[in-house]
Amino acid sequence: MRPILPPLTLAHRFGLHLGKAWLPGACLAASLACPLAARAEDPISTDRPDFTESTDVMAPGRWQIEAGWQSERAQADGQTSRTHTTPALLRLGVGHALEMRLETDGFVRSRSTDTSSGATQRERGFSDLSLGMKWRMREGDEAQGTPAIAWLAHVDVDSGSHAFRGQGVRPSLRVVAEWELLQDFSVGVMPGLLFDKDDESRRFTSGLVAVTLGKALSPAWHAFAELAGEDLGARPHREPLQFFDMGVTYLVTESLQLDASVTRGLTPAAADLAWGVGLSMRF
Repeated sequence: MRPILPPLTLAHRFGLHLGKAWLPGACLAASLACPLAARAEDPISTDRPDFTESTDVMAPGRWQIEAGWQSERAQADGQTSRTHTTPALLRLGVGHALEMRLETDGFVRSRSTDTSSGATQRERGFSDLSLGMKWRMREGDEAQGTPAIAWLAHVDVDSGSHAFRGQGVRPSLRVVAEWELLQDFSVGVMPGLLFDKDDESRRFTSGLVAVTLGKALSPAWHAFAELAGEDLGARPHREPLQFFDMGVTYLVTESLQLDASVTRGLTPAAADLAWGVGLSMRF
C-alpha cells in the first residue's frame, strides 16, 4: 500500500413475544452485555491514521473496521494532480496473538492536468486488495524497558481497476516494535521489505521504515508525529517516497474512534500535501 494513500479505512455496523419467550430474551441481553463490559475495560486500538502499524491484535472472534477519506495533491514534471481515496482495513481476531487482515485504498478518483497545455485526464476506479496477517510475538514491559513486537505479512493482489492496478502479486514483510515511555509518551519503529514489480513487470526489492512518536493528551485524545519512507533503494525501478505526518485521534466510546491527519511529502515522488479523516469501530 502506498504511504500517502495509506490503506481510508471501511465503516459499517450490524419483539420478543412475552410468556415463554422471556428466557431467550434474557439470554440475548446477557450475551450482549458481556462484550460491552469487555470493551469498557479495553479501549479500541487501531492501525490508522499513521503509517506505523500497532503491535496489538484483535481478540479471538472480534473484528474491527478502520476506514477513512484521504485527499492528496502533487506537482511534478509539468503535471499537477489531485487524488482522493477511501482507505479501509478489516481486522479479524483468530487466535490469542494472531489476526487476519484485508486492506485496500478503496475507491480512487484522480485528476491530472498538464500545466503547459491545460489538458486534463480523469480516472476513477478501485485499488488493489491486500491480504495479510499480524502476529504479536511479545508483550512489552514498561518497567524493564522492553518493547512489544509484532510481525506483519501481506500480499498485494492485482485486483483493482486498470488505472490503479499493480503488477501481479507483491508480498511484503514488516516488523513493529513499540515502547511505552514515561509521561504517556510512546515510540514505534517499523522497518520492512516489499517484493514488488515495476510497470514492465520486472521484479525488485525495496525497503520501508517509519518512526512514530505518540503522546496521550487525555484519556480520549491522542496525538502523534511520524517520519517514514517507502520504496527505499528501489531505483531505477521507482523513486523513493519520504514524508512527515502528524495527527490526532479521539476516543468517542471504548469501541469507536475518530481521527484526522496531515502529511507533507519530503521527496519529489511523494505527494506535496495530503490530509484525511477516519473512523474505526470494533465489534
